[in-house]
Amino acid sequence: MEGGGGGGGHVRPDLGCGVGSGLWLGADLLVSVLLWLMLVSGVSADCCFCGCWCWVEVLQKKEEGAGDAVTGHIISTTIGGKNGEPKRTISYMAERVVGTGSFGIVFQAKCLETGETVAIKKVLQDRRYKNRELQLMRAMEHPNVITLKHCFFSTTSRDELFLNLVMEYVPETLYRVLKHYSNANQRMPLIYVKLYIYQLFRGLAYIHTVPGVCHRDVKPQNVLVDPLTHQVKLCDFGSAKVLVPGEPNISYICSRYYRAPELIFGATEYTTSIDIWSTGCVLAELLLGQPLFPGESAVDQLVEIIKVLGTPTREEIRCMNPNYTEFKFPQIKAHPWHKIFHKRMPPEAIDLASRLLQYSPSLRCTALDACAHPFFDELREPNARLPNGRPFPPLFNFKHELAGASPELIHRLIPEHIRRQNGLNFVHAGS
Repeated sequence: MEGGGGGGGHVRPDLGCGVGSGLWLGADLLVSVLLWLMLVSGVSADCCFCGCWCWVEVLQKKEEGAGDAVTGHIISTTIGGKNGEPKRTISYMAERVVGTGSFGIVFQAKCLETGETVAIKKVLQDRRYKNRELQLMRAMEHPNVITLKHCFFSTTSRDELFLNLVMEYVPETLYRVLKHYSNANQRMPLIYVKLYIYQLFRGLAYIHTVPGVCHRDVKPQNVLVDPLTHQVKLCDFGSAKVLVPGEPNISYICSRYYRAPELIFGATEYTTSIDIWSTGCVLAELLLGQPLFPGESAVDQLVEIIKVLGTPTREEIRCMNPNYTEFKFPQIKAHPWHKIFHKRMPPEAIDLASRLLQYSPSLRCTALDACAHPFFDELREPNARLPNGRPFPPLFNFKHELAGASPELIHRLIPEHIRRQNGLNFVHAGS
């Protein structure tokens, strides 16, 4: 379920608010925040903060039995036929369900002709509209973004139309990798934190720059990890959208633990910086072993953020949603970042987290700037390797996402040994 990036039952470090997690700040603040959020959203607390997600839960429970109807079935479709390419029939056997939700179902399948394993996302399609996820995925191609192989439509006996997105199969998620360490009462090795978050930022730098897409649901469950190569791929573009300045968007988007504060404030003209906030939450979760802001509701989510960042100033509220600058509630001091993480945490990690988790969207660094942060310098060392001695997955094959980047930023992004290896043309290719 949404907001489920938990850390295996660990207690969160005390943030100096009386308890390690949950709601504490007092009834007065809770009532103030609750009333304020109801004003922001324009709906009742039951509807906004419970009803919507209870409705999703019902949909998900209805989908639980869907795996029985999918597993073992063979789906055949015809591909090709364009640009002189011959048509050919390709068949997939569904092997197991790997995900369900209000969107539909994702299952692992095997191509009977080639033996290749793929992931197929099956979603109910409204015949009146195009599928936004399909349109966006067709426009994207990047090492850190899930690849769409092809798609096809299928129907049921009730004349329901389903879109089937056939994608490359990646066996693990960042959520499950983190859960493995949490269950073993271990911290994720810092080299993996750097490797995974860096690649996530690389994928975001691409989608934010080239197709201009905002993912709007960055969370550990939507970050795929190849356990052999440790290559990371951002997946699930079901909530993604090209954000057009001046065009309103829904604010009730993004899973709760990773939801940017401007969304809680009801902003409808937000930017791709909501993905940056979400990634900051993911970074903190990998460093802590559990979510930084584990809100139990939309109200509690804001309380958890305030316990760390303090009460937003009037200017910060204006930056998030200018319609609510006059609202007043109790003043809470920010908690020092270095006290949130353990004493041996590298200062570069703390600095990066603080740059990502800012109230003001414009003050958060971009995905490309984040890639150049000193926290990731270890990845740029000439002899850097995985702990098992194998090479890293490709990290510096930048291309389109460098368009408009300053020479100084490009110099920081691409290590000297890579520049020497590829020559100056490598740098110019992205300019």
